[in-house]
Amino acid sequence: MLQLMQQSSNGPVKKSMREKAVERRNVNKEHNSNFKAGYIPIDEDRLHKTGLRGRKGNLAICVIILLFILAVINLIITLVIWAVIRIGPNGCDSMEFHESGLLRFKQVSDMGVIHPLYKSTVGGRRNENLVITGNNQPIVFQQGTTKLSVEKNKTSITSDIGMQFFDPRTQNILFSTDYETHEFHLPSGVKSLNVQKASTERITSNATSDLNIKVDGRAIVRGNEGVFIMGKTIEFHMGGNMELKAENSIILNGTVMVSTTRLPSSSSGDQFGAGDWVRYKLCVCADGTLFKVQVTGQNMGCQIADNPCGNTH
Repeated sequence: MLQLMQQSSNGPVKKSMREKAVERRNVNKEHNSNFKAGYIPIDEDRLHKTGLRGRKGNLAICVIILLFILAVINLIITLVIWAVIRIGPNGCDSMEFHESGLLRFKQVSDMGVIHPLYKSTVGGRRNENLVITGNNQPIVFQQGTTKLSVEKNKTSITSDIGMQFFDPRTQNILFSTDYETHEFHLPSGVKSLNVQKASTERITSNATSDLNIKVDGRAIVRGNEGVFIMGKTIEFHMGGNMELKAENSIILNGTVMVSTTRLPSSSSGDQFGAGDWVRYKLCVCADGTLFKVQVTGQNMGCQIADNPCGNTH
């Protein structure tokens, strides 16, 4: 016993192969006969449950469904882009993108409103026509306040800052509204100009043609420093009234003829001063001054007490 204790104090006791086999056999017999070894009764409701349960599970299902819907929408958009733009292994079949920012359409394209980001330049190939067609709608080019509208019966250009047309090859100005640099001239071949309001120093025609100003409603000619109308023959044709108004005087220099075919006249049986009519006679002085005299009787002249001229004609 003393010897065994000395051996154990110096280190672990070494067993022989036979002793280890006997000890292992005994332990196996004990375990095989004991069916309750290692058994612990546990309540399953108190166990820690793993996985997504309850609200977390429902949220996970919603996220998966949302990802599936986004995947389907992405697939539809991809198919539409592939069918419309026709993107293939060799690139885009209907348009080209260049490093200079040029976008070239190689096939007939159907589009609505185009908003260029940098430069508003539209052009075609050098040897081919650029065809732009609107299906029952006008074609409108707009940059800021400047608008070009091409319709079925007319083409209109509107701008608040003016416009200028020039030849891109020779840089010669064909038409411009810059009045301060040069006079306003119509382009070659244009015979008439349709405007609602024009502000200019003068309106003139060449020596071999007439200057005709026609309006559907009312024409107003106003000058801040006076209005001067000069010509070989000046004619005014109107369906309504004609009004001449001036702050100082109205000068008619030349032969003045008034057609009385449209002036109202009374029959010989009417009595002056009867009814609602008030009649005036137009009189002119020797120096060209015009004045009116109310007609109160037949064969009444221009001689009145307060006439503006000495010798009345």
